Amino acid sequence: MMMNFPRTNIEKQLLRSRNKRTSEDRFLAEINSVFKQNEDRDQDILKALENAGEENISNSLNFDLLESNRIFHISDIQKICIDYRLRFLSSSLFKAEIPYDAIMAIRKLENDHNTSLSGFRIIAPARLFKLENADDPLLMAPMGNEYYYLVHKWGNDLHPFRKLLMWPFKQLENFIFSMFLLSLAITYLIPQEIFAHGGKQTTTEFLMILFFVFKWVGGLAIFYGFKKGKNFSESIWDSKYYNA
Repeated sequence: MMMNFPRTNIEKQLLRSRNKRTSEDRFLAEINSVFKQNEDRDQDILKALENAGEENISNSLNFDLLESNRIFHISDIQKICIDYRLRFLSSSLFKAEIPYDAIMAIRKLENDHNTSLSGFRIIAPARLFKLENADDPLLMAPMGNEYYYLVHKWGNDLHPFRKLLMWPFKQLENFIFSMFLLSLAITYLIPQEIFAHGGKQTTTEFLMILFFVFKWVGGLAIFYGFKKGKNFSESIWDSKYYNA
């Protein structure tokens, strides 16, 4: 007759082993100490994010542990910010909530490189910053020599047509060309018989109408720009001022 041996419960074995190593009270005290240390470290990281200044800071990182696809030069950051009308500013100006995943990413990077990070900057739409009066965040840490390391990214991706929609605001030449195309489209939509003699519009008449429509569109655009304190992307990508 075969005997039926009870199966081994690993959870109970783990608990038995732990209780032999230490008492329940001592174990809970150890756990509480670990959580307290983690909480204190999280608060230090939040303070570093909230108090990041505008000065250039170089963090000491172990090059062998870095991921090359996370290292970016300031010129690459500038181009993307201008193309997509984003800001690259100190994390102290960021008004949205920084997720806990970002704090964990900072802590992991600090542990891996045995250092404390500072001088954080964020790439995001202007509306996510507390701008002084004169949108998907990427958390960056400075490495020195105008290089930055991507620590963490959160939120949703940008609209697929954001680059195209922001193209007119990239620089003055783009803005003028966009106003001209808009004026051309409006001119084509105006019925010919309104201004044409004999029902058919001549080239001269078309150009005259285009000229006045262009002045009208440009005037409205300039009025709106001055009223809202807007500027071109190439001028504001690293500005902390709303109307820079």
